[in-house]
Amino acid sequence: MARPKAKRVGQQDPVKVDSKRYKVEFENDKVRVLRISYGSHEKSVMHGHPAGLAVFLTDGHFKFTYPTGKTEEVTGKAGQAMWFEVTDHLPENLSDKSFEAIYVELKA
Repeated sequence: MARPKAKRVGQQDPVKVDSKRYKVEFENDKVRVLRISYGSHEKSVMHGHPAGLAVFLTDGHFKFTYPTGKTEEVTGKAGQAMWFEVTDHLPENLSDKSFEAIYVELKA
């Protein structure tokens, strides 16, 4: 049985373009669950995510740069859940500490 693809704004799957930081923990026809890990002050590359839920495993402080050049800072505490709409972005860990989260991507 073919699995539906998650909707993305752009073509850059974070697991493919930044496999150091994005790992698939689970996948079925409804969701794909990613483990996200960043070292202090690490920066990714531009990539896209479908809408989904992030659960912060550690405190986090990030800067997201969007394809338009606009930037936004995002902070979260360990244990906090945060909803994200479909987006393309380039994340950068602004913290002196490493960061880890689980992201549950919804599939169409």
